[in-house]
Amino acid sequence: MFNELALSTILALTAVSLHGFGLLSLGRVLEIYEIRAGRSYVEGPLWRHALLTIAVVLGLFVIHGVEIWMYAAVYRLIGAVPDLREAVYFSSISYGSIGYSDELMAPKWRLLGAMEGVAGAILLGWSVAFFVSVMTPLTFRRKHGTVHRDNS
Repeated sequence: MFNELALSTILALTAVSLHGFGLLSLGRVLEIYEIRAGRSYVEGPLWRHALLTIAVVLGLFVIHGVEIWMYAAVYRLIGAVPDLREAVYFSSISYGSIGYSDELMAPKWRLLGAMEGVAGAILLGWSVAFFVSVMTPLTFRRKHGTVHRDNS
């Protein structure tokens, strides 16, 4: 059990680090866009907002995909699942906290899959918070017909 907890802690710390870096990178991309465009990302036509939304969502998918594949690679490396396809499948359902079955996982590593579910739930929530923070200025502008600027 100690090995499972130690490995799950290392994986969670790695996933949190990857996630934080990924979200900071997405935020930086928005800042670079604003610098190059010479205006806030909330200014401009609706189609530009749609593209921005799609880009942010795709960025979030990439971040989560990397984390899911990281867990899957470790599952294969330690021999916890029979093959790569099963590792990615198991990691995906565990990360999304859906959790279908742990039959695929070797019994001595099942706690690792459960801990991935906990980490995944937190990381998905973090992504939702990030997405809301990006989208709120856009919806504020649409509702009030103005551009919301934070002068802090």
